[in-house]
Amino acid sequence: MDTRRLLRISATALAAAGLLISGCSSGGSPSEASASDSSSGSADPAALKKYYEQKLTWRGCGVPDFQCATMKAPLDYAKPAGTEIDLAVARKKATGPGKRLGSLMVNPGGPGGSAVGYLQAYAGIGYPAPVRARYDMVAVDPRGVARSEPVECLNGKEMDAYTQVDQTPDDQAEVTKLTESFKRFAQGCKKRSGTVLPHVSTVEAARDMDVFRAVLGDRKLSYVGASYGTFLGATYAELFPKRTGRLVLDGAMDPSLPARELNRDQTAGFETAFRSFAEDCVKQADCPLGQKSAADVSNRMKAFFAKLDARPVPAGENRELGESLATTGVIAAMYDESAWPQLREALAGAMDGDGAALLALADSYYERESDGTYANLMFANSAVNCLDLPPSFTGPDEVTKALPSFEQASPVFGKGLAWAALNCTYWPVKATGAPHRIEAKGAAPIVVVGTTRDPATPYKWARSLADQLSSGTLLTYNGDGHTAYGRGSDCIDTAINTYLLEGTPPAQGKKCS
Repeated sequence: MDTRRLLRISATALAAAGLLISGCSSGGSPSEASASDSSSGSADPAALKKYYEQKLTWRGCGVPDFQCATMKAPLDYAKPAGTEIDLAVARKKATGPGKRLGSLMVNPGGPGGSAVGYLQAYAGIGYPAPVRARYDMVAVDPRGVARSEPVECLNGKEMDAYTQVDQTPDDQAEVTKLTESFKRFAQGCKKRSGTVLPHVSTVEAARDMDVFRAVLGDRKLSYVGASYGTFLGATYAELFPKRTGRLVLDGAMDPSLPARELNRDQTAGFETAFRSFAEDCVKQADCPLGQKSAADVSNRMKAFFAKLDARPVPAGENRELGESLATTGVIAAMYDESAWPQLREALAGAMDGDGAALLALADSYYERESDGTYANLMFANSAVNCLDLPPSFTGPDEVTKALPSFEQASPVFGKGLAWAALNCTYWPVKATGAPHRIEAKGAAPIVVVGTTRDPATPYKWARSLADQLSSGTLLTYNGDGHTAYGRGSDCIDTAINTYLLEGTPPAQGKKCS
């Protein structure tokens, strides 16, 4: 798998293992902050002056042309004189020619994706050259993520066990085993990261972005956020509308929806993506699920998952591929249609008794290293999601009642993703956020990008967010995969580049393919 595709699979909006998209969060009151548009977004901006006026010490960070630094922020914006945290930031200066336009902040989503890693591996070298010529490309790892006070929950062996737990329980014993796994995960997070856990909300991360903006010397924030990064960007616009510059929100989330509806919508999104894969698969000679019809491919996929549920297959290195990890591997390939040939090959191997290739897809999704260690992606994902919204379900009985609607949304993935949404039920920190519309009145034009067959952020979410934002403009990509910018559409790239470089948003309702 090439680096760019790996980033798109592992560092964008995540859905497997119950780590579904979050909605809205609160580290305070967005409405109060936006009313005054204070530099801090808190009741005591004077106490935050030292953060807004701090000077960063930039240094090399082992990647040519990039610089890294550590930025200070308050752990709790309601108590800015209290404990400090360290946030990892990075930049690559504008290369020229042309007049420098300031900084362009990027975030790949998740929540839990490393923005610094994304900057160094893709955005800082792969964004269109005219954009990189005129912007300093910059990133901050959100609090709780990667290099910024990372949330930790389980060790490698514990995480291996967690990812293998059956997420399609067939009886009460299996339900109990699944709920116990969620409880162990949550308690592991509390034990290892109890101090930071109550302070990793999206609102707090957005406030950190404003500190970074000020430290960089920019009057307004220019930003490209993908997937969950769209919610982060929209939240910034809500908190600081007068400081909102050129914002691109690609693969948009809908902050007005409660967690259960978000999870069910996303389940339907993965079904849409799998159907597109199935329609392509039947045309390929190497399709291991047959060439009869897309419906038959779906039925065969379900049957194979059921077979793995009963009897996992060997996957090398004393590991096995069961239904849960196989499902994760298939979901991973839905993020980018260029991964479909790899998925066909991996499925063929697994159906022939060798699960190694499909397990590798699941490992890339979970950011599991070959030595058995994991990045903190999934830990941060749960920590942010479970703080941002009240849980989807209060207990297993509610999941059981909701199963028909989830299975209607996706015959292939519905049951597993419904049970996966139970993870926040046992979270040790009470959610501080609630779903609400984000209007960001007073903000400059904001470009919202939606892909019609996006698996992780369904197209209707982009339509909804563009409608909510008082200055939102919807840009549509008619195609497959997660997000649209930089994925091969000259129409999309030209529209976004023009906006970033000239400040002119695309015409409302513009469509590309």
